[in-house]
Amino acid sequence: MTHLLFVCSRNQLRSPTGEAVWQPREGFTARSAGTSPHARRPIGPADIRWADVIFVMEPKHQHRLQAAYARLLAYKRLHCLDIPDDYRYMDPALVALLDDRVARYLAGDSATR
Repeated sequence: MTHLLFVCSRNQLRSPTGEAVWQPREGFTARSAGTSPHARRPIGPADIRWADVIFVMEPKHQHRLQAAYARLLAYKRLHCLDIPDDYRYMDPALVALLDDRVARYLAGDSATR
């Protein structure tokens, strides 16, 4: 089972959509969290430890995680999906982006193992 963690700022739209899209897929379990202290579910060290692969929506999320959790991230696969905050929860265009970009990274990760 591969543990996928989706991260955005407030954990309201993009990262919960990632969780909803990937959670039901065989071989995966998914969570989501936000980098803001005001997020619906703020990210913490336990989330980083749990995750096999971490997907952030924007470079700023990656920078925040690296600043706060550098040691925990040392051996984690961390990918930036470059998905701006322009979508609603489960927006079909957002679902399509998450399908495509996450699948490409996962295929690339498994090829390097």
